[in-house]
Amino acid sequence: MYRVGFPGWKIAARAGFPLHLRVAVHHDPEVDVYWATSTDLRGLVVEAKTMDALVNEVQCGIDTLLEDMFPSSAPIQPVTDLRIDRSVCAA
Repeated sequence: MYRVGFPGWKIAARAGFPLHLRVAVHHDPEVDVYWATSTDLRGLVVEAKTMDALVNEVQCGIDTLLEDMFPSSAPIQPVTDLRIDRSVCAA
């Protein structure tokens, strides 16, 4: 797998290499929402009321951003493997 954001990742994506990216998940207890960002894929910022809904929003955001970056190529899908690190979640 090739990480989104690394040098040459767009070339690797066009060549069909599987991609992966890191997503940081946070929780805001004041309004009781989860939100996620990624330093690997610029522009990915989503929020949702539940973790399940957040996972769906993250996938939709990734799909939209990749479609905008690769408009004329075959669909490019990063590997969807969500791993939650409790130290990443902020209160």
